[in-house]
This record gives sequence, C-alpha cells and structure tokens, in this order.
Amino acid sequence: MPIETLQIPTADGQADAFAASPEGGGRHPGVLMYPDGFGIRPVLREMARELAGHGYYVLVPNPFYRHGPAPVVELPEYIGEKDRAALFGQVMPLIEAHTTERVLRDADAYLKFLTTRPEVAAGPVAVTGYCIGGLLALRTAAAHPGLVAAVAGFHSPAVPELFTGLTAKVHLGHAEGDLTPEALGELSQALDAAGVDHSSEIYPGTVHGFTMADTDAFDPAALRLHWDRLLALLGSALACA
Repeated sequence: MPIETLQIPTADGQADAFAASPEGGGRHPGVLMYPDGFGIRPVLREMARELAGHGYYVLVPNPFYRHGPAPVVELPEYIGEKDRAALFGQVMPLIEAHTTERVLRDADAYLKFLTTRPEVAAGPVAVTGYCIGGLLALRTAAAHPGLVAAVAGFHSPAVPELFTGLTAKVHLGHAEGDLTPEALGELSQALDAAGVDHSSEIYPGTVHGFTMADTDAFDPAALRLHWDRLLALLGSALACA
C-alpha cells in the first residue's frame, strides 16, 4: 500500500503524520486513526496499510507533535515488560499535557485535512484509536456528529459523558484485564441511555494493548477479532469504494 509522509496545519503548528491509501488511485472513504500512547512507529504503519488494503484512505497523525516529530519517545524495537515502566514515565507527561482543548483543536485540523484530500471520497468519515487514541477518537466523534459516521476504540478508556449527542456508530473492544463484566454492563447501559448504536465487548483472555504486535501484550487472535469488528463497523457506516 502506498504510504505518504505529511504535515497537517493546526492552530498550534504542524502535526507530522502519514497516510496509507489503496493501490490503484481513485477516491476512498476516509479514516482517521489515532495511535496508542507510544505513538507512530512501524506497527502503526502496518496496521494502516492493512486497513487501506480494504479500500480506505487512512490518516495517522502524531498527537504529541507539540513535543517534536514522531517518535517523540525513543522506543525499542520490541516493548517488553522490562521497558514499560521507564517508557510510561516518559509518555505520561505527554498524555497529561494533551488537554481536551488541544484534542478538539487538533481534531478540527485533522478532519479538515482528511476530508480535503484528493484521495478521499465525499461523505462521512470514520475515526478509530488504540489505548489513549481510543479516547481521542471518541472525543473527535462527539465533537463532529455530522461528519463522523463510525468510531472505534480498542483497549481504551471510555467516558460516558461523551456519549450524549454521539451520532456515530460505535464499537468498543476492551481488554479483559481492563474491564470487569459488571463495568461492561454499566458502560452498555450508558450507551443505550444515550441512544448510541453500538457494540461493546471484552475480548477474551486479553490484557491492555492486545492489538500491538511490538509489545508483550499482543494477542494474535484478539487482533483478528479487532479487524473483524472494525471492518464490519466501517462497512456498515461508510460506502467503501
């Protein structure tokens, strides 16, 4: 799949990003993909290529561009348990500095950029994200109800306050280590009460970060389930070229 390195103009500067698009040119439904807290790296590029292979133009921004281009934090090729504490110590200040106001300003810029790309078809778009990126995806969808038709979050926090007024179709894939069945039930009740068309489930036997093949949290079966759920969501909400 073709990969292009990009710079997205924002209210606070230039966000570095990359995009993956289907072979053969043409215009395709757009998807904004937010990375996890470790940011843009080879595994995210591979995931974007995979999604592009199903007929979508996929834009992946660096949410922490204010602190420098990706990789903002130096990462090992494989993120094992012994690396996590030190890496989280570097990543958490970036996440804490990424206020809701910054998230929403950036979302405006990312969606404007995405929807004006010549490779992107007219009509609604989708947003997906991993870990903290799932929360960014929900905030983006909640702030753009007329534009975002589908939103997905995987091993990510879910904030019920964002569900009110959310018009996008939603899928939330939770790690078994992150959410109890009781908490899942409460979350589903909140989505139902807000009138959100949704699916929300715990992926069996998983721990936080299960989609990321460069970490020891990776679960190949859960990644396949993630693709099944994500592609079904996008197919139901977007007209795939």
